[in-house]
Amino acid sequence: MSLFTPYVAVDLGTVNVLVHQQGRGIVLQEPSVVAVRDDGDKTIIVEVGRAAKDMYGRTPEEIEVMRPLREGVIADYFVTQGMLEYFIGKVTGRFQLRKPVVMISVPYGVTSVERRAVREAALAAGARQVHLIPEPLAAAIGAGLPIGTPTGNMVVDMGGGSTEAAVVSMNGIVCAESVRVGGVHLDEAIISYIRKKYNLVIGEPTAEALKIKIGSAIETDEELEMQVQGRDQIAGLPKTITVRSSEIVEAISEPLAAIVNVVRSVLAKTPPELSSDIIDRGMVLTGGGALLREVDTLITRDTGVPAYVADNPIACTALGAGRALADLPILQRSIPDL
Repeated sequence: MSLFTPYVAVDLGTVNVLVHQQGRGIVLQEPSVVAVRDDGDKTIIVEVGRAAKDMYGRTPEEIEVMRPLREGVIADYFVTQGMLEYFIGKVTGRFQLRKPVVMISVPYGVTSVERRAVREAALAAGARQVHLIPEPLAAAIGAGLPIGTPTGNMVVDMGGGSTEAAVVSMNGIVCAESVRVGGVHLDEAIISYIRKKYNLVIGEPTAEALKIKIGSAIETDEELEMQVQGRDQIAGLPKTITVRSSEIVEAISEPLAAIVNVVRSVLAKTPPELSSDIIDRGMVLTGGGALLREVDTLITRDTGVPAYVADNPIACTALGAGRALADLPILQRSIPDL
């Protein structure tokens, strides 16, 4: 590694972007949200990250607050490039003598076109060299699993736009499945449930707050409550209701069932020798979705395999991508296009 070249790893998520810099650890964690203004022939970026998220649902008509990534892949190339440029510049400094070498995590099973879009966006944003690593592999490295050994390690990465389950051994992915269901879809399920049950329209930030504060994957002994403000669909006026945690369990049961099915289908495809390792060791849950109360209990109950939440699950992918950048020659033996 060159002494003066910055080495940067980016977890390019649908909901959050995390940046890891060699020698400094996680240096940035911001929402992957951008506020843009359409100026006739071109789009102008107004705000990026936390400042843009604070504007969500509170802007005049000419300013749109958007997520440039959907289901973990680029939905708007120009805005993603601008967002990457802003975050990379914030971490390495605007007037860096040498351009950074960047490692970016991408969902497992993305197409070559989607991979090329991420690579080109990072190069256009100022990277000298770009490497791409599958998210489940990065998450397994970041969670501290011994991926270089001939043993079965299972990781379930529950992101904002998608959930990926993978069995990792000998620095590579043996089998994996992905479903485009994540934290954003849980929020949408809560919005839909509240609208149907109470005729109340709530926004994404309110649904996310409900999920975080009183949400749970299964019913618990302790019933939590939260007051919610929204717009009454019939009267068209502001209204306040009280929502219970049991209602959130009911609201998100369908997307959670899709996540459990992905875990099951990976377990069904796992070679028998590695299956026995996974039964002994259990599976590790990473990503923001792993912070949902009792999600590990739900997966353990429905698959029969112990599941546990990693330390700092949100940061696992960014930490793993950073470590992968340091161990690039070793990993390139098993992943040639890294």
